[in-house]
Amino acid sequence: MIPLPLGRIAEITSGALAGMADPRAAVRGPVVVDSRAVEPGSLFVAVKGGRADGHDFAAAAAEAGAVAVLASRPVEAPAVIVGDVVGALADLATAVCAGLPAATVIGVTGSAGKTTTKDLLARLTARIGPTVAPVGSYNNEIGHPLTVLRADESTRYLVLELSARGVGHIAHLARIAPPKIGVVLNVGSAHIGVFGGRDAIAKAKGELVEALPADGVAVLNADDPLVAAMADRTRARVTWYGRGETAAVRAEGVTLDGRGRASFTLRTPSGAAPVSLRLYGEHAVDNALAAAAAAYELGLPVATIAEELSEAEPRSRWRMEVTDRADGVTVINDAYNANPESMRAAFGALGAIAGGRRRLAVISSPSELGEHGAELNEGVGRTAAAAGLEALFVVGADAGPVLAGAEAAAAEARAAGGHVPRITHVPDVETAVAELSALLAPGDVVLVKGSRVAGLERVAEALLGGERR
Repeated sequence: MIPLPLGRIAEITSGALAGMADPRAAVRGPVVVDSRAVEPGSLFVAVKGGRADGHDFAAAAAEAGAVAVLASRPVEAPAVIVGDVVGALADLATAVCAGLPAATVIGVTGSAGKTTTKDLLARLTARIGPTVAPVGSYNNEIGHPLTVLRADESTRYLVLELSARGVGHIAHLARIAPPKIGVVLNVGSAHIGVFGGRDAIAKAKGELVEALPADGVAVLNADDPLVAAMADRTRARVTWYGRGETAAVRAEGVTLDGRGRASFTLRTPSGAAPVSLRLYGEHAVDNALAAAAAAYELGLPVATIAEELSEAEPRSRWRMEVTDRADGVTVINDAYNANPESMRAAFGALGAIAGGRRRLAVISSPSELGEHGAELNEGVGRTAAAAGLEALFVVGADAGPVLAGAEAAAAEARAAGGHVPRITHVPDVETAVAELSALLAPGDVVLVKGSRVAGLERVAEALLGGERR
């Protein structure tokens, strides 16, 4: 980050120095919320969470080299005391971003695919200048400003992922780091129970394009009607990406290889180039197009964009990680999170990767679907039962609607003389691992997919036993 003396940090955050804090002592980075990540020169932000209170780790942070602690009460360390720690973190990031006139801020939002798109776009911008982007999914009111605070005078591109759990959240994040380019991927059903409906989700996602300046660019998905409608909500110039011929940046001739990886021709207004993705699943094409469209607006040649997209490997954990065991079992770990749309995409990828091999899946119910939950989760169950599975394991106490949908689809398949999977409800991860392991045979392909709270990554980890891709 840009070095800042504690006196200046107190001024920015309307805080008071305490604990013998020296106003001249400079924070040179990084700014962290985990005391284990403290380095000499750090600022430790004492966030109070559901499971731990950062204030309890203030002394450990100081011993590890933190210059001070951003806290809401006195601690056993030099500190800047503020009324609202998270709000003060945002104020600090806002001030730092305002001091980076040479940096172009690019925001990415959508119901699904944000992290993959952000990773691809950060790789592309790194070709033309020093780039800062979130690690994993640092995309909320804490992770967003922490990412901004990693930037310094050398930063030319800030590629930021913006999430929302309600109307106004993205607008808040956009005020911290005002975007020049805004990328909107899709409007799905993720967190629909929190928002109350797709229109509310679209309203929230559209706050990104509303934040763009008149000389900015809105990169919109031409294939999603709710995203396309956002063109009327921005002062910025609009550019389109998608699969159809009306999109300025589009994919032509999409094919999948035997591992479910897509190849296509990337078409832009100034030419075309072939792309062969190393990412798994056809849905990765849409993420690649979004990143390509933003990079094209920054002046990258289409050949360079295609080259970088073709060389990109998955960066963030538990998102379509495909690993082959020594016995030929393939494990697809897509357990970071789930919504009905990403469930459909994951089962599509499973089919492409498995080919003629046996397919098995361990899933949990997508969460935060509210009054729509039963209907949407029944749909998830139907999707799973129709995916040509040998066995489906549904984990958790809230599995009822998914099981109901799967059983209904299985009954219809049975009546029609079609393939019927074995459907099993398991109460926890440990039981899922035990039952699945007893059933697996060499050459099988297993999909692990569920909401983050279910912790299904532990299923994949147990199956792999330390083996990697």
